[in-house]
Amino acid sequence: MNDNKIARRKFLKMSAAMVSSTLLYNSAQSVKAKEGKKRFLKGVKIGMLPKELGDEEKFKLARRCGFDGIDGTPMKDFKKARQQAKIAREAGCPLHGLVYGWWPPFTDTTESVVQKSIDDMKNALYCAKEINVDTVLLVPTRVTEEFGYAEAYKRSQEYVGRLIPTAEETGVVIGLENVWNKFLLSPLEFARYLDELNSKWVRAYFDIGNVIIESYAQHWIRTLGKRIIKLDVKDFKRKGYKWENLGEGDVNWPEVRKALDEIGYSGWATAELRGGDEAYLSDIAQRMDRLMGIK
Repeated sequence: MNDNKIARRKFLKMSAAMVSSTLLYNSAQSVKAKEGKKRFLKGVKIGMLPKELGDEEKFKLARRCGFDGIDGTPMKDFKKARQQAKIAREAGCPLHGLVYGWWPPFTDTTESVVQKSIDDMKNALYCAKEINVDTVLLVPTRVTEEFGYAEAYKRSQEYVGRLIPTAEETGVVIGLENVWNKFLLSPLEFARYLDELNSKWVRAYFDIGNVIIESYAQHWIRTLGKRIIKLDVKDFKRKGYKWENLGEGDVNWPEVRKALDEIGYSGWATAELRGGDEAYLSDIAQRMDRLMGIK
């Protein structure tokens, strides 16, 4: 049989398995949203909140602005992490996930560097378990002139694969984000990358704005489908090559909503823009309501 046909059959088989294994998790996410009488839960990145405020004031401000929760950052001190999570819950704006972000191994293949980075990401997963959040966002690699695409693909899958047992142990999903790292440049490739990992503990943390420079978010959403665990929300203007406020860039929000309807997505949608004061953050929350049909 032709090798391409074998590869295609294997890809389709893994895709079907991945969808089946994630239906239960998506169902749980839907229940959480319905319990709050919302299909979407509005999040805000902790870095967008005024840095001069203490945690209690930050989280109360986020709640007043209309947000349902916070995407925070991992801590090595789990006691401090639990204290922060408690403050957020009591403020009515709990932490819903953690952002580990860009991963240090990238192009460095030195095993000691790789292992330290894997250990740091494992710490983030354990931290997430300690504070009862269900995702850690990770950017798995990047491509450079010296570090080729094929090597980035192979090595990053190996490194993420070494994290899967810890993700399963903690019950925390590793959310891989699409960013400007010259990697996973199409939704078909992103879907294949996830399916080859073949684990419900590795999903897509899809950033709506990051694909606009050369693509269309609605196509990515339809292709990734049930692989999407959470959304980051921002907007980008191709002309002038700049980030814009929500609704002022080239994201086709009606089509994004339609695509999310088609895949049955419900759960967290987290704003990721520059920070600002209460008036600015309240405006962001209202724009999310209007553009995403949250209210």
